[in-house]
Amino acid sequence: MNFLRNILLVGLMMAGGTAAQAGIIIGGTRVIFDGSKKEASVSVNNPDDSPYLVQSWIDMQSEGGGKVPFIITPPLYRLDKGQKNIERIVLTGTLPQDRESLFWLNIKSIPSATTAVNSLQIAVKSRIKLIYRPAGLKRSTPEEQASKLIWRRMGDHIQVTNPTDYVMNFNEITVGGKQLQNVSWVLPHSTATLPLPSQVSNGAVVFKIINDYGGVGDAHTASP
Repeated sequence: MNFLRNILLVGLMMAGGTAAQAGIIIGGTRVIFDGSKKEASVSVNNPDDSPYLVQSWIDMQSEGGGKVPFIITPPLYRLDKGQKNIERIVLTGTLPQDRESLFWLNIKSIPSATTAVNSLQIAVKSRIKLIYRPAGLKRSTPEEQASKLIWRRMGDHIQVTNPTDYVMNFNEITVGGKQLQNVSWVLPHSTATLPLPSQVSNGAVVFKIINDYGGVGDAHTASP
């Protein structure tokens, strides 16, 4: 008996210099938009044997955050076997020039239809960070500013305050030798609160920052 062909949406992120999704390879795990330039770009490559329809769009960092101040072109295109395309991201609005701003770049690949029975078609979406860095911030990097983060123990949580102008993306955080789960980021001039593992005693905070290229920086130590 023939089965219906299904479309399944799956989110996939891979650490390292590229993000791969079901045959499509994205040329990076994040995009840093240099505010001194008119546009940024990201490559999309198809090493697979089948063509894909690729759809791309940008979201605000949080829902209800207003209109996205970027356009991406082309937003929808066909990518054949062995083909590579460059997506251009153009700033169309106004953003703060005294700090970085965080957005999400979504790239979805939809495989071509197949006539094979019992087949499963998979549409895969990758979501990577798009960080706008004003021209005046080019003199430094998040890694160089990481030691300025302020940590505070609050019961069964740890609070991190970011007094810098940079988005701090964490690779890992440990407190008293125990690793926190689902660590994320803290925005410029903002505070984030993260749950501690159970039975964590007092101890040093050790954390690592993800750099502009998706790599992991050196370990930093702080006292909460």
